[in-house]
Amino acid sequence: MTVHQLNPDTWVDSYADYLFNYAIARVSDTEIAKDLVQETFFAGLKSAKNYKGDAAERTWLVAILKRKVIDHYRKINSKKGKAEVRVNYSSKSDADGDWLEEQIADPFSSFENDRLENEELGAAIYECIAQLPQKQSLVFTMKTIQGMSTEDICNELGINPSNLWVMIHRARTTLMGCLNQNWFNL
Repeated sequence: MTVHQLNPDTWVDSYADYLFNYAIARVSDTEIAKDLVQETFFAGLKSAKNYKGDAAERTWLVAILKRKVIDHYRKINSKKGKAEVRVNYSSKSDADGDWLEEQIADPFSSFENDRLENEELGAAIYECIAQLPQKQSLVFTMKTIQGMSTEDICNELGINPSNLWVMIHRARTTLMGCLNQNWFNL
């Protein structure tokens, strides 16, 4: 087993971009992502004496950043309280073909290779995702775009599976409404 040594003088040059990309994918806010990376470096310096060298330096820093992201969402949730807003959905919203994932282009369609249309649809989807509440956006992105497992998402965000699926349901419903208004009805 290789024992790794910490070299804090190189952290910013070596890992800042990677850590920022990791953070921005989870918080969808540039300033918060920058703050989380800075907090990660600071926490790394403070806990350097606890570094055992079992993991690579970057892996160790990512583990710290994961905890910072989780803390960020816990802080948000504690400010908002535990209660969720109840929203009534019609039974029609659960009908076949209504989910975003079912609206994806047919690979045998004549539009399959229309790059401009695919880019415009992609931009519309990301624009609609950006309008979601922050935690719904994060959960939807992690599950649907990044393909993370339910267990990993729940562990990372400190939520239970039923809460995750409620957020995904709400995100899908809201995204379909947004896309129907801003894309499909153009």
